[in-house]
Amino acid sequence: METNALPKYDMSDNPTNCCPRFKPEGWDEQELHFKEKPFIRAKTRSLFHIPLNMGSVFPETLKAIENAGAQSEDDFIVLSHDLSAWTGEHYFSVTRDVPGMEMVHMTGDYLTKVFEGPYKKVPRWQEEMDKYVTEKGNKMDKAYFFYTTCPKCAKVYGKNYVIGVAQIQ
Repeated sequence: METNALPKYDMSDNPTNCCPRFKPEGWDEQELHFKEKPFIRAKTRSLFHIPLNMGSVFPETLKAIENAGAQSEDDFIVLSHDLSAWTGEHYFSVTRDVPGMEMVHMTGDYLTKVFEGPYKKVPRWQEEMDKYVTEKGNKMDKAYFFYTTCPKCAKVYGKNYVIGVAQIQ
């Protein structure tokens, strides 16, 4: 895949008016290559890895992105990573810097893997990501997860796709 490109993310199929219906085709076992790719970094509070304020942080961040005209309809991802049992960090892909937001420009190589199931499987998916990265002859530097739909929308759609994204060394 070309530098800073992501697999297609179809935002048009959105019957819930919340999260678009995720189509996993093209996301599994991909190589991503970022060079100074812009992201907004946002933090959430958690209680034993369960986000407490995601319902306010995500809409506020998405609104700032929209207001700045920094969103892309088909080049979108939010990389989530738990810093601890009490704090999560989330990286929202954008097309340019967004005033008033904490900007991060990521550089590196990444491998993806598609998972489907309840969020409680993340620890197992983390192990599967590590195994997949090792089988590919790489070492994982950091693991992120792209939660493609909120719990409410996953229930409506009957599927809960989560994309593992491993930064490799």
